[in-house]
Amino acid sequence: MRNQLRQARTEKHWSQGQVAERTGVARQTINAIENGRSVPTLELALKLSHAFGCAVEELFQLEDSGERVVRKESPF
Repeated sequence: MRNQLRQARTEKHWSQGQVAERTGVARQTINAIENGRSVPTLELALKLSHAFGCAVEELFQLEDSGERVVRKESPF
């Protein structure tokens, strides 16, 4: 999974600690996500997108594995 977390954070001039405080996690968690050592839970991804005022997809993208993804129409 790729992420734009560091870019979003630096654009806001926020430290990793400030992002951690806004989302209720440790600074080390933000560092691990930014460096690709960890993938956020759905809850944390939503908290991060809310903190940055953007969609989750703007912060996190699936890596293209070369496999075709078949999307089914949503029943909602």
